[in-house]
Amino acid sequence: MTQLEIARVGKVSSEMEQAAAAENVSSEKVRELIASGRAVLPKNKRHQFAHILAIGEGLRTKVNANIGTSGPCSGIEREIAKLDAAVAAGTDSVMDLSTGPDFQEVRQMVLERSPVMVGAVPIYMVAIRLRLEGQSLSKMSADGLLRSIETQCAEGIDYITVHCGVTREVVRRLDHCERLMPSVSRGGSILMQWMEKNNKENPLYEDFNSLLDIAHTYDVTLSLGDGFRPGTVVDATDGPQVEELIVLGELARRARARGVQVIIEGPGHVPLNQVVANVIMEKQLCDGAPFYLLGPLTTDLAPGYDHITGAIGGAIAAAAGADFLCYVTPAEHLCHPNADDVRAGVIAARIAGHSADIAKSLPGAIERDRQMSIYRRDLNWDGMLSEAIDPDWARERVSLSSDGETCTMCGELCAVKLSRRSAKHPTSGYSGSRDQQEGKT
Repeated sequence: MTQLEIARVGKVSSEMEQAAAAENVSSEKVRELIASGRAVLPKNKRHQFAHILAIGEGLRTKVNANIGTSGPCSGIEREIAKLDAAVAAGTDSVMDLSTGPDFQEVRQMVLERSPVMVGAVPIYMVAIRLRLEGQSLSKMSADGLLRSIETQCAEGIDYITVHCGVTREVVRRLDHCERLMPSVSRGGSILMQWMEKNNKENPLYEDFNSLLDIAHTYDVTLSLGDGFRPGTVVDATDGPQVEELIVLGELARRARARGVQVIIEGPGHVPLNQVVANVIMEKQLCDGAPFYLLGPLTTDLAPGYDHITGAIGGAIAAAAGADFLCYVTPAEHLCHPNADDVRAGVIAARIAGHSADIAKSLPGAIERDRQMSIYRRDLNWDGMLSEAIDPDWARERVSLSSDGETCTMCGELCAVKLSRRSAKHPTSGYSGSRDQQEGKT
């Protein structure tokens, strides 16, 4: 049985118990969310990893980090460094998007080394193999694509992005809109080209039942990809994007009926004033299925700072109900990211997710901020650094004045230190454990 089928018969799996413990919620709540399709628990039956989590409504906003080689930038040591950086920064998931010749070695490394769930885009491997054989993408066969997906699922991938909504009908929508960028999705554009060259329907849509059989066998969560996600804010929320989302909602219902868990992927570039509407639309059309967003980026003018742009959009989206944020690194639109880019991307996305969790009043979210504030009130620097989202960076930057108590920002004019002289509650710096500090409030 899949996690969805287990939940539907009223049972709680050991994986659900682990996911519930990580959220500090009841295992019954997690079971109910999974049973309704409003949450998923990506866990391939053949993959063992340490941090099993659920993604969905009422749960902490999760963060994914994309890693993987490209044709110009390959090398497993580079990817090990990126994976380790992502995990150290606190990612909840990694996706291996390798398109370099060493893709098989990298995939095996990620599956063996990652302590968090692993995702992939199976069509990439098909495209790589065709390229290495000197064949065009149009030579891909429908059977070959499905066989490759099954092979990758058998290796242990926990969730896969499949662009099933890139149908011939949706493609025709491009003829009736003024879209600046037809597709910025690699998987979506591969299928668009294949459909045009072969004059056939998308095999992932046409033979969706076979895809469901594969996913059900290994309990792989389907992340229904958005091949027509806007690649610029001027294309956001247009006809192709919306029609594809309608198709994905229909496919999600078919998947859940088959006992297969489903995530819906969302747009990457969306103006600030359209972000909330996109979340509401996905939740309505897809019956509350978890929403997985790349960013979204709220402006196209910040190359080198797109981790910040993505965090702005991600915070708004997650506060409105999005569940899963794919990070954006400073290297987006510029180059292949390195380990430092990965770290910056994960931290930015985690800040966005936590900010949204406070807005959604998730249990325990604001308590971390309360504890940080207690430490700041007491000028407890060890406590402040321990509570920080990125304690290593904070520890590297902290600089204290000669009194050893205040930082060099204000020094003797530190408002916290001056004001506590007249405050009604006694605070004379840090003393005691964290539990004792909380007891003082």
